[in-house]
Amino acid sequence: MDEESPSSLTDISLAWVCHNVEVLCVALKDGSLQFHHCPLFPQELADQLLHKMADEGVLNDRTIGIFQNQEHLRLRRAYVQSSHLSTEAFRLALCPHKLQELNASHIHGDITISDILHSVTSSKVCRQGLQTLLMNGLHLYGEADEESLQASFSMLRGLKKLSLAWTNLDDKGLEDICAMPMLENLDISGTNITDLIPLLNCESRLRSLTAHGLQKLEMPTSSLILVLSKLQLLRHLDISNDKLVIDGDNLVQQLLERPGILLHLVSLDVSGWRGVSDATIQAFVEVRPGMRFIGLLATGAGGSKLLCGDGNLKVAGESSLTQLCEALRRYSDRESFILEVLTHLYSHTNDMEGPQTNILKLVLAGMQHHTDSLHVQLVATACVFNLTVQELVLGMPLHLVGNVVQQLLTAMKNFPNHVQLQKNCLLTLCSDHILQVVPFDRYEAAKLIMMLLGNHEDQTVQRMAVAVVSILVSKLSTEEISELGAEAFIMKLLSIVQQKASLGVVDSTLKFALSALWNLTDETPTACRHFIQCQGLELYMELLETYYSEFSIQQKILGLLNNVAEVEELRMELMSEDLVEHILSLLINPVVEVDVSYFAGGILAHLISVRGPVWGLDAELHCTVKEKLHSSILSWSSPEHAMVSYRTFQPFYPLLHVSQCSGVQLWALWAIQFVCSQNAPQYCTMLQTEGGTDLLRVLSTHPDTHSDVKCLVENILKILEQNFYPASPVEDFSDATKKQWI
Repeated sequence: MDEESPSSLTDISLAWVCHNVEVLCVALKDGSLQFHHCPLFPQELADQLLHKMADEGVLNDRTIGIFQNQEHLRLRRAYVQSSHLSTEAFRLALCPHKLQELNASHIHGDITISDILHSVTSSKVCRQGLQTLLMNGLHLYGEADEESLQASFSMLRGLKKLSLAWTNLDDKGLEDICAMPMLENLDISGTNITDLIPLLNCESRLRSLTAHGLQKLEMPTSSLILVLSKLQLLRHLDISNDKLVIDGDNLVQQLLERPGILLHLVSLDVSGWRGVSDATIQAFVEVRPGMRFIGLLATGAGGSKLLCGDGNLKVAGESSLTQLCEALRRYSDRESFILEVLTHLYSHTNDMEGPQTNILKLVLAGMQHHTDSLHVQLVATACVFNLTVQELVLGMPLHLVGNVVQQLLTAMKNFPNHVQLQKNCLLTLCSDHILQVVPFDRYEAAKLIMMLLGNHEDQTVQRMAVAVVSILVSKLSTEEISELGAEAFIMKLLSIVQQKASLGVVDSTLKFALSALWNLTDETPTACRHFIQCQGLELYMELLETYYSEFSIQQKILGLLNNVAEVEELRMELMSEDLVEHILSLLINPVVEVDVSYFAGGILAHLISVRGPVWGLDAELHCTVKEKLHSSILSWSSPEHAMVSYRTFQPFYPLLHVSQCSGVQLWALWAIQFVCSQNAPQYCTMLQTEGGTDLLRVLSTHPDTHSDVKCLVENILKILEQNFYPASPVEDFSDATKKQWI
């Protein structure tokens, strides 16, 4: 399915069932669940539901109980990989079904291969019908003193495919497996097997053998080659080496040069055995025209034209981007291989000419398979940056980039103290397109990066982290900001500001930290209180003096103080004569840009409003503020750029009351007029929906309203009349108009 296509109705429905399974079910005496009402599911849909529950992480001893209802939920292909299941729950829910396929790889808990084997062989329908069984990553036995399986593999008379990769399968177990009468496909990668001679017992039927990473093999090279040469029906052979070592015994060379063997091979994987020559590989392939894949990663081979990988013969190697992509596709679950591929891929992606969506998908898959591997994550995040830098990300599907961002955040969370990895991830995140457009959990991202801020003294990490946070916060809802604006986060940001201010520097870190604090306190009284409690006001008063001529800094400082001034019970904190006089000077200074004087006016308007604190400062100063507020606003001209945007006009409505002085009213009206003229459809609708137009009409007709105020009111009403769009009854402006400071 295309990355940007919507999910299918089936997927949406199954996901909904998974996340509401407890509500849809009733608990039985043993604690397991059953649906209140269960219609007859088509068999394929029942398989999909089980698979979806495993993928969503909701499959456990309780929820798997719903599949005990065999009349309505009939399973054929059971997928329970990576679920938390006990042996008993597994047996009761799955083994009564006529299973044809079972993937029980990497199940969490105490369940073992022996337990699963005993369970499925105890069921006649499973014993006879099971054709595919995957149990990768499990222990063979349970208790320490258990030395034999509870049942025999050979009891599975119809089994054709068996995978026991990365288990502690031993030689005795292999002997039992090779007695299965129908076995055609076997994966014994990474096991404890020392001798492959038992494979000769199934030479007449074995068509696929995966023996990757058999590090405990003790057979002489000649004996191993002899065994493999007798498996004449093999179409797929994988003897790759996960250690990526020199082939000291020339195993691969001798195998490939032996005439007349493995003539039916379609795919061969010898990756990881260094020292293989192109000539040997080419000679082997030329006499097997049916070959469709060969794995040559970390062998030294793959440079010839025949092995380029562009034709029918696919090649996993490192000689070209095509080979690297094939290796990414084939080896996403093999850590040493994926690390080798990503290391080579990094140099290939340093200068990409256009978006490489398919490569990014493959890198993402590798990252998701190895979330706990620092080395994989480190190189992968560097590749991700190369693949998404600047314009390249614009051509990528949003859903894909969103998944990549979530994986970057996972890497940052898993390795919080690794500076270079944090840099790699933040470099990718420092993108307007990603932060503004791409879908991902911005709240969790902001919270994570805020927590990481305290872990690093590295200036580069700090600068990028603050930049990302400042933009993320501007995209959050009021509720999310309220949760995020905890005292600890406020203190971290204030500490960064203090550090920069002590040096008197003006850099991007300082500006982004001030922007983040501004947005954190936007319409969030709790965060404003934290700011006051953390001595933020004292620091900001110092900043006003230190950066008097830096208008971009002044704007961010006054913007936050304006947020504080909107909180009635905190206005008294701003009642400092020095502070008020300084803010007044910024209001009336003709050199100061309107971006700064606007917020200076907002602070003063709240302080002298009828709902403000009792004026305890000099009375003459009060009169001056009222007079200058009125006259200064009349001199403002609207800036050409978007200065500010609003989620709601609610903070302005108390300032429009007829009892307010004209300067207070003018400030609120100027702000409303400005944004309405910038974006009439949005703000005119907001004004109408919130009842603001009624307040304007009252103000317009009241006999005590100043003529300058009436003039602004009339201007706004005229904009409303010309551009008003009816509000949709289902439209919600609470998030769409989040205040964003520029």
